Amino acid sequence: MSRPTIHDVARMAGVSLSTVDRVLNDREGVRKSTQIRVSEAMQRLGYERNLAAANLSRRRLYRLRFVLPSGSNAFMRGLETCLRERMAGAARESTLIEVATVPPFDAQALAAELRGIDAGQVDGVAVVATDATAVRVAVRDLRARGIAVVTLVSDLPSSERQHFVGIDNVQAGRTAASLLGRFCRWRRGKMAIVAGSMLVRDHVERRLGFEQVLRAEFPDQSISAVIEGLDDQDIVEERLARALAEDPGIVGVYSLGAGNRGISRAVSVLAEESRPSVVVHELTRFSRDALIDGVFDAVIHQDETREIDVAIRALRALADGGFVDGAAERIGVEVFLRDNLP
Repeated sequence: MSRPTIHDVARMAGVSLSTVDRVLNDREGVRKSTQIRVSEAMQRLGYERNLAAANLSRRRLYRLRFVLPSGSNAFMRGLETCLRERMAGAARESTLIEVATVPPFDAQALAAELRGIDAGQVDGVAVVATDATAVRVAVRDLRARGIAVVTLVSDLPSSERQHFVGIDNVQAGRTAASLLGRFCRWRRGKMAIVAGSMLVRDHVERRLGFEQVLRAEFPDQSISAVIEGLDDQDIVEERLARALAEDPGIVGVYSLGAGNRGISRAVSVLAEESRPSVVVHELTRFSRDALIDGVFDAVIHQDETREIDVAIRALRALADGGFVDGAAERIGVEVFLRDNLP
């Protein structure tokens, strides 16, 4: 069965094509009763508006800004690469994408970047959020100026952001604890947690989920230390190596963020029989190799390509005054071992 068209709507409503077009594009000159009749005809027919074509006809341009952390975080650079790959295709759909970067975990720099966004130049902003009052205030000001805001990867709850695009980070942390608890079931000991910074919500929530499951289901295991490595591989290596040397009872390592090369270097120098089991985040070229080599035991992943596509769709919908279907746009938690690598 063919999809209903604007001609079908006009025929059922008993109006002209130009009248249907005026209703679809919110133009003046249509009586309220006629608007209702056209809307009812659309509902009965199941007519779905081709928003891209409508926007093209009225020269609607979506101007979107993505604000990401700078630095060597491989996952963030993957997001940036994906965005740049999307730019040409998005332009054909009347969408202009810009990318800005700020120093990681720097709430003041992030807030300053958001405050500097011109409402006359940008319709929607996707931001990897640092959980701080200054950032919440900046988001509130963006919304007050009519700019749509979604958070990406790391959320900013209790703010005026309209949607979060990312995995359930508590669930991800719980998954990591279930994996490490089972990997270390016969090795009573301690777990080391390596975070980028506890200033970002995704790391806080992952730690929460991890500790919930570890305490409830694996009482023989305990938390040794929480190491903040600032997502810098050299800092991560130095601090984790020191923790492993000072506490030989560490049997598991859970990395909440980036710096996986530092994790690998700190673990690889140990005798194989005394190495801890390791669970990290994000399937990159390096973490894939570490899985294959047996240095990492599991990688928890989120699909960065899908996240970018969902963020673009969400910002376009919100800029049009619509809503985002959270269930349909859900980002799932993926788990990779070396046996199921894509």
